[in-house]
Amino acid sequence: MRTNLIVVAYENSDNVDLLVTYNNVSFENQMTFSTGSYPQSVAVGDFNNDTQPDIVVANYGGNDVSVLLGFIIIGFMNQIALTAGHGSRPRSVAIADFNNDSRMDVALANSGSHTIAIFLGDGNYSFSNLTTYSTGSTPISIAVGDFNNDSRSDIVVANYDSQTVSVFLGYDNGCCSNQSTYSTGPDSYPDFVAVGDFNNDTVIDIVVIIQGTNNLGIFLGYGNGTFSSVTLMPMGYGSKPFCVLIGDFNDDRKLDFAVANEGTDSLSMFLQTC
Repeated sequence: MRTNLIVVAYENSDNVDLLVTYNNVSFENQMTFSTGSYPQSVAVGDFNNDTQPDIVVANYGGNDVSVLLGFIIIGFMNQIALTAGHGSRPRSVAIADFNNDSRMDVALANSGSHTIAIFLGDGNYSFSNLTTYSTGSTPISIAVGDFNNDSRSDIVVANYDSQTVSVFLGYDNGCCSNQSTYSTGPDSYPDFVAVGDFNNDTVIDIVVIIQGTNNLGIFLGYGNGTFSSVTLMPMGYGSKPFCVLIGDFNDDRKLDFAVANEGTDSLSMFLQTC
């Protein structure tokens, strides 16, 4: 039986809602679980290798991460909290295996301390102490991909106040290289980042929401951990894009974009043609 989840974080009520569907498109009644203070971002993975989905939540107000362990009836055990550091203000969370041990780890974008933080999982619902790496100013979104084709998880973050993205290449021990930075342009204020192959060359690229200038920004990857300068795709005056979803929306085996626009209360679709 296939289980699908929708998880929504509510920053003003310090909880997440969970909607579950089994093998179809109808959802069970929502379930609500408490988190830490001011949750900002959620991700789903399996932290104890029981094939059941677990949830991790970045709590901006509590300077920590909530991990909720799922079990077979889609309930959750009491959460554990991973401390991200005083004043860290985590805004975004991602899950990947950063040290190639077949166990899921957690990465955070810490907007207050201008760092990323990595917690290595041991496969038994516990984690190492965090390791941090400096980013640009105010990282608020994080994404993971293999940017240099070495079968290791690399990281990119959008740095809102320094108007850049930072790229970190991963090593087998869970450590990262020093950051490489790429400008998103003056007055750009990037606030969301995602990855995928956007020109069908089997190399991972980066897409960034550039809210300050109402653009979508594309950094094409070269396959060696470096990227092109940004190419801008205008979203329209006053659109204020804030989120992008990647998927194959027309079943042509090419990745497309769906962009949510706060300023115009609209959804923009970009279909890849190359």
